[in-house]
Amino acid sequence: MKKRDILLFGVAVAAASLSPARADTYPSKPVRLVVPYAPGGTTDLLARIIAQRLQVELKQPFVVDNRPGAGGSVGSAYASKQPADGYTLVMVVESSHAVNPNVYEKTMYDPVKDFAPISNIADVPNVLVVNPRFPAQDVKGLVAQLKANPKKFSFGSSGNGGLSHLNGEIFKHVTGTEMAHIPYKGLGPALTDLIGGQVDVVFDNIPSSAGMLQAGQTKALAVASKSRLKILPQVPTYAELGLPALNTPSWFGIGAPAGTPAPVLDVLNKAVRSALANPEVIAAIEKQGAIPSATSRAEFSTLIVKENARWKSVVTDIKFEKM
Repeated sequence: MKKRDILLFGVAVAAASLSPARADTYPSKPVRLVVPYAPGGTTDLLARIIAQRLQVELKQPFVVDNRPGAGGSVGSAYASKQPADGYTLVMVVESSHAVNPNVYEKTMYDPVKDFAPISNIADVPNVLVVNPRFPAQDVKGLVAQLKANPKKFSFGSSGNGGLSHLNGEIFKHVTGTEMAHIPYKGLGPALTDLIGGQVDVVFDNIPSSAGMLQAGQTKALAVASKSRLKILPQVPTYAELGLPALNTPSWFGIGAPAGTPAPVLDVLNKAVRSALANPEVIAAIEKQGAIPSATSRAEFSTLIVKENARWKSVVTDIKFEKM
């Protein structure tokens, strides 16, 4: 072997030994977890729960980096363009990786091609909530009120094209009712106005509504879940009410930029699955009203593909005009 070749070979070996992509040395420095939503929301809460435990599992800091905007699109697009070395991860959730790509004419990223799925983290039941003073005590009564007063009532959402907006449109479609849509900059302001009586209905998720429900500030009429929830045993599922199109919990997972080495993704998947088997993590997630749900990398990849196809069909069925 020539001297020059020997030198190049030595440099390559040294570089490989220092590479952060090697599974036997990963992670060797702090890992950043991009959350494409504002602090305090469901995605952020679940991200912080899993990040805290991953620090224990992998013995390196996991730092949450909130980058909200455009319903999760800004942070997701940012994460997709980061180095595929395992040191930038991103929350991959239904809103940003299945809904957005099907409601916007142009997207800043491809939810399948631009990301490497790691694992689902939790399934989160959605909930239909009203002000306790609303003149209906169940979904049947709500539908009756809406049909009798087609221009009187409104529903609030986290913003145009968001999951809470789409769930409201699906509800209107399958029940043959009308409500005005009032978009907000997040579900927090929408819920505040629900309590104040400025809007009548919000299609929320359990983690952000749980405290208000327990305090009696809002009232739940239906939940999207396989079975009734422990924290709301008196509230029927949409399936029980004959509305199966709405009975799909939201999913919240974690991924990395496309091209991240498979051995690193395997390390992360193993760590996430171990974290989600920890009793303290399970309790923390269930306290939010969510259901821990670890998957293999392949299972999570399949879920994302199937959910994109489902939302494409939903958007077509309800004749949603893309933005």
